[in-house]
Amino acid sequence: MNKYETLKEIIEKSSSIVVFTGAGISTPSGIPDFRSADGIYNQKSKTNYRPEDIISHTFFMNHPDLFYEFYKEKMCYPNAKPNIAHKYFADLEKKGKNVTVVTQNIDGLHQAAGSTRVYELHGSIHRNYCERCGRMFGLGYVLNAKGVPTCDKCGGTVKPDVVLYEEPLDENTINLSISAIMTCETLIIVGTSLTVYPAAGFVRYFRGRNLVVINKQETTYDNMCDLVINEDIAKVIEKIK
Repeated sequence: MNKYETLKEIIEKSSSIVVFTGAGISTPSGIPDFRSADGIYNQKSKTNYRPEDIISHTFFMNHPDLFYEFYKEKMCYPNAKPNIAHKYFADLEKKGKNVTVVTQNIDGLHQAAGSTRVYELHGSIHRNYCERCGRMFGLGYVLNAKGVPTCDKCGGTVKPDVVLYEEPLDENTINLSISAIMTCETLIIVGTSLTVYPAAGFVRYFRGRNLVVINKQETTYDNMCDLVINEDIAKVIEKIK
């Protein structure tokens, strides 16, 4: 049995599945990852600041104008559509599988594909809130604003509901994610290098039967896995559909 048949059999026989996803599941949708040669961290910014510094809490507070200039251009992809991988895992749920998605992505493509149980560890570009009054805004409001978006009710600064560097993950989302990983039969890790903590450390809570990694590059967890496929997720899904 080859690796694709093995993956297909694992999925078919699993009663509960957690899909733990990173940027690699969204690159086929045209959204760049962070650390590859063409990734966000290797793209030149219009300023002398490093991209990882720009998407920090301190930078947002001190230079909201420069933050938003970078954020709107490099982090938001309003026209991106779910690809074959997002749709595949959503379809598993529609067919009756117990599927939970734990994602490090902020693009909302899992929900757009139809997945209903999605835990967004790093938040979402589609939720934005006024820091002063708490009023919520959609992505369009932020993208259409000139410069730094402000609340149309109180004039406060609007901040994306995404986890920036120096900010903690949401405690409730952490607990739900860890609980799902601890109790599932199969954990499928997709498109993540497993280097961003604390999210990457969640894998250690897995107690189930099948640990699978599908990622272009090797990860530090590969030697612990039951199945490793170092390929683009979209190509893998094409072979198991």
